[in-house]
Amino acid sequence: QVQLVESGGGLVQAGGSLRLSCAPSGRTFGTYAMGWFRQAPGKEREFVAAIDWSGGTTYYADSVKGRFTISRVNGKNTVYLQMNSLKPEDTAGYYCAASAVASGTTDPSQYRHWGQGTQVTVSS
Repeated sequence: QVQLVESGGGLVQAGGSLRLSCAPSGRTFGTYAMGWFRQAPGKEREFVAAIDWSGGTTYYADSVKGRFTISRVNGKNTVYLQMNSLKPEDTAGYYCAASAVASGTTDPSQYRHWGQGTQVTVSS
C-alpha cells in the first residue's frame, strides 16, 4: 500500500508563492503518474495538475495554467507543485495522488492512492 505525505501548505498573501511536496512511503512510485487535486469547503474535489511517470508530460487545469508547475524527481521519490501568483480562489486543501495510468490522467477516479492533504490559504 502506497502512502503519500504532503507538505508545504500554509498561509500566504495574494500574489505570493508556495511549493507543495509529496513523498510516498512504503514503496517507490517510479512507474506511477502523479497528480494534485484540491477541495475547497462546500465544493467538489477538482483536478489541479498531473505528471506522467517519466516527468515528460504534464497536465494542468485551465484555472492554474501559467501559474502552477508540477514536477517530479524520481531519484528523490518526490513530486512538487510550485504555485506562483496565488489568488484567494486558490484557497483549498491540496491532495497528492498516485495513478497506475503511467501516461498521466486528469480523472480522479483513476487515482488509487491519496494523501491526507495540506491546507493552502491565500489572503486578499
